Amino acid sequence: MLKDIIYDEFQHTVSELLLYNRSILDLLAKSQETNARMNRAIIKSVTGCGCLKINANKKQIPSGSTLEELKKYLDSHLDGELCESCREALELEMGRTLFYMAALCNLLDLNMYDILIKEQKKLKTLGIYNLA
Repeated sequence: MLKDIIYDEFQHTVSELLLYNRSILDLLAKSQETNARMNRAIIKSVTGCGCLKINANKKQIPSGSTLEELKKYLDSHLDGELCESCREALELEMGRTLFYMAALCNLLDLNMYDILIKEQKKLKTLGIYNLA
């Protein structure tokens, strides 16, 4: 399957390119840093650019609602769409996050694609109750 080849190739490329941050301590720190930069890119799309707006308030969920009905009452709190500039910045930061995730997988002898498949199976099995 093409998708597993892409994941494996990406993970292999990361192993070939990662020279400096090969320590688990360095990788954990870099992973946190890239995650923070990704969060900052989202925040800047709201506070700097304004292409996104956050409209959050207390959730009003009628009593007796079922888990399936929750989707009607819960939303993302986001209004608007990412502009091209913010989209590019966020894609860059998400790419870096994936890079360090792959580096951690390499160091710990894990396979990203296998992890993805296991998580997908768990999601399909548990469905909406996965996160409850």
